[in-house]
Amino acid sequence: MGVLDKIQALASDGRRIVVPLIDPDRFNPAILDSLVGRKRIPPAIFVGGSIVSADTDAVVRRIKSYVGDSSEVVLFPGDCSQLSSSADALLLLSLVSGRNPEYLIGQHVKSAPKIRRLGLEAIPTAYMLIDGGRATSVQYVSGTMPLPADKVDLSVATAMAAELLGFKMLYLEAGSGARVPVSSDIISAVRSSVSIPIIVGGGVRSAEAVGRAFAAGADIVVIGTALEQNPALANEFW
Repeated sequence: MGVLDKIQALASDGRRIVVPLIDPDRFNPAILDSLVGRKRIPPAIFVGGSIVSADTDAVVRRIKSYVGDSSEVVLFPGDCSQLSSSADALLLLSLVSGRNPEYLIGQHVKSAPKIRRLGLEAIPTAYMLIDGGRATSVQYVSGTMPLPADKVDLSVATAMAAELLGFKMLYLEAGSGARVPVSSDIISAVRSSVSIPIIVGGGVRSAEAVGRAFAAGADIVVIGTALEQNPALANEFW
């Protein structure tokens, strides 16, 4: 069973997943030490960032040395350089909320031969950047504007278009270090409009925020910056 199959099965069963996002440039082993020590390893770990200078493959291999087969290590790449044959899968992200062809299809064309050569499971994922109250790295790097947080209909229409185009998952993203996470109103409206799994990330800093996202209809909630700033938060999420 592939990683996408496992995620779809968990979503169908109503299982909700909290996933740590590890930026290779900011990898802190203390996060994994805590999880492994308490035998509370999440079923998946995302690895990537908007701009990464560290060796992604080396970081993925190090993470795998901690978690073994207990967790799926999934690439969350900011560009075509962030690939690793040691990963279990790749979120093949297309920034459908923007109009920059480089992040709609350009990076994908550059990376496709290598993805095939590495034998990575690629999961077509529609990436929707939603205003989180401040300019974020992904907004700057991609050169795209986020969807307005108060225009729920735009998020819904974008999500519906992504599903019609054949994407297998949606990633609703407020951006790393967002002031506020994606709202429950947007998550709920999107959930009512599509049947594919929904990932929510950006600006999630507490168990209460995680709970609100799940209650609104998220299948996966991602924790990134909060864990980088305070690895002890792993005890709250897992």
